[in-house]
Amino acid sequence: MTQSTASTTASTTAPTGADPRPALSAEEVPPRIDGPDVAVLEELLLGRWAEDRRASRKLAGQERFHKIEGQTKEDHRERVLGQLFELVAEGAVHRAFPQEFGGQDNHGGNIAAFEELVTADPSLQIKSGVQWGLFGSAVLHLGTEEHHRRFLPGIMDLSVPGAFAMTEIGHGSDVASLGTTATYEPATEEFIIDTPFSAATKRYLGNAALHGKDAVVFAQLITGGVNHGVHAFYVHLRDEEGNPLPGITISDDGQKGGLNGIDNGRLTFESIRIPRSYLLNRYGDVAADGSYSSPIESPGRRFFTMIGTLVQGRVSLTGAAVAAAKVGLYGAITYGNQRRQFTASSPIEEEVLMDYQLHQRRLLPHLATTIALNFAHEELLAKFDDVFSGADASDENRQELETLAAALKPTATHHALHVLQECREACGGAGFISENRFTSLYADLDIYVTFEGDNNVLLQLVAKRLLQDYAAEFKDADFGVLSRYVASQAQSTMMHRFGLRRALQSVQDTGDERRSANWFKQADVQRGLLADRVRQSVADVAAELRSAAKLPQAEQAAVFNQHQAEMIDAAKSHADLLIWEAFDEGLQKVEHEGTRDILTRLRDLYALTRIEASLDWYLLHGRISTQRAKTLSPYINRLLERLRPHAQDLVESFGYSQDEHVRMEVSSGAEQQRQQEAAEYYRRLRASAEAPVDEKVLQRRRQKERRSRR
Repeated sequence: MTQSTASTTASTTAPTGADPRPALSAEEVPPRIDGPDVAVLEELLLGRWAEDRRASRKLAGQERFHKIEGQTKEDHRERVLGQLFELVAEGAVHRAFPQEFGGQDNHGGNIAAFEELVTADPSLQIKSGVQWGLFGSAVLHLGTEEHHRRFLPGIMDLSVPGAFAMTEIGHGSDVASLGTTATYEPATEEFIIDTPFSAATKRYLGNAALHGKDAVVFAQLITGGVNHGVHAFYVHLRDEEGNPLPGITISDDGQKGGLNGIDNGRLTFESIRIPRSYLLNRYGDVAADGSYSSPIESPGRRFFTMIGTLVQGRVSLTGAAVAAAKVGLYGAITYGNQRRQFTASSPIEEEVLMDYQLHQRRLLPHLATTIALNFAHEELLAKFDDVFSGADASDENRQELETLAAALKPTATHHALHVLQECREACGGAGFISENRFTSLYADLDIYVTFEGDNNVLLQLVAKRLLQDYAAEFKDADFGVLSRYVASQAQSTMMHRFGLRRALQSVQDTGDERRSANWFKQADVQRGLLADRVRQSVADVAAELRSAAKLPQAEQAAVFNQHQAEMIDAAKSHADLLIWEAFDEGLQKVEHEGTRDILTRLRDLYALTRIEASLDWYLLHGRISTQRAKTLSPYINRLLERLRPHAQDLVESFGYSQDEHVRMEVSSGAEQQRQQEAAEYYRRLRASAEAPVDEKVLQRRRQKERRSRR
């Protein structure tokens, strides 16, 4: 990849001038950092499935897959459908399917490749995800070999476009409460699918409005008068001419806030009959006589096992959000390294935007978080592959996968939106123009925080798991263990409540701000602070909920509702810790000294900006003294200053091409040319006899002349 001209700018426009801070002694001067090796860092960020990512990026970089900004909804839909057929022709969508059907059984590589399509067009990424990641995966993971032989070939070659009919207008994330019913009739050996009320309408379904021929429908399985909960059924939607089958009503969701290349629609069913064999019966089956059986006895565990097989949607959205954030940062930081504004330190040369501390504050923490999320997502992807390849498909590992995905998906998708908005603003009016993609990417990714599990609902799942793990620590503990724990908690509480820990920190730091700052950059301190917040937050919520354990259901729900905000906060803190740990582990693998040093500073920046964002908690709970707290923001600013010269190299290490993947005018080099042209114009003008005199200069001359005549 050819580096943009901004790389030179980044290394030659570092802030100059006298440093007002006290001079450092020879021992305190930090070692010179030559900067990261872009090739080394790029390979590190590509991760385990680097070749799959490269292959997908090669396709995503081709113009035939690129989004055309301003295209009508109708044209966009047809373009994306055509692109899906081109992906099939390229053999780009079959990695996760069994080898007997032409796949590769490559689950991690499939997700890694799929995520990269977001750089071409998020609609292309999501529509292919609906077809093969949801519709196809439901058949693969919830069906049996009979279903695989019957349905997978058509799904894989796109001769059977399909919908994933789970979400209902009245129940989104609460899948267990779906209203659609599938009632078994022994006399005909058929299930009868019904939409009993309008709130049970299947809604927001990709491929439903126009292109879907079949669907996997989630409904309450009822047989012999017993409701066995939500199961998945294969249902035909349209005839060969594309008309809805009798009893099926299909309508179009129309124009959306984004992703208009996808034909989202609605489905309702009126006494639709399907064969008994169309039940995807890997985890629950109905015999001809209507008797129900399942390899999982517990209805709750059965439900979560079935839903858990579809976790790849959350995994893939995490990676796609990280990729979109990278594109936005590439554009904004490149522009910030080229665009000049205001003559702050020179009468003749304007300042580069990235030299302003505020600009560094706006973009570099987002850069650190994006790289941190890159490492965390790589761990999530590895765990996903372990589970679905069978390398480690234990219940414990599945639960860990679900919890990790539920923590990272909300973090990454919200982060992507924050990044794109900040990058848009950092590019001023240029960022609002469609050719620079910020507004388009934001609109398309906005729904990522809602589908595949609403972010706040997922964070509640994480919090519940944390509470379960917290309770499990003491499940089999004897009296001695509990007594020691209570004693240690009492001691810790006393230290924090009465400010003893903070007082100790203040004594240690008296008269030396550098000692306070140096404390923050220690890895064990960063981890300790992040982990302590998680632990204390979970313990506090657990203490509040423990008293409600024996209350009636309604009163338990009321107590739980009163502490939802604290639960969400604990889950977010847990995600912060997981991401930091993944970052720290990732940088330990780096041998190149300059790259490792820069990544260490980025890890520090990630940790300290997370701590800074919750500084009130650390102060209120006595974890950080006031004196140390005062040094935190200044130290972050020094980190930004040291990272600033390397910002362009860091975004170059993402491995995206300006022309093929980023495709923004602000990062095309045009701004650099404009600035050089302007600088050359003023240089020539100053050297000529025709240069006009500045009015302020003329006024000063006249004032001087008047003073001299007195």
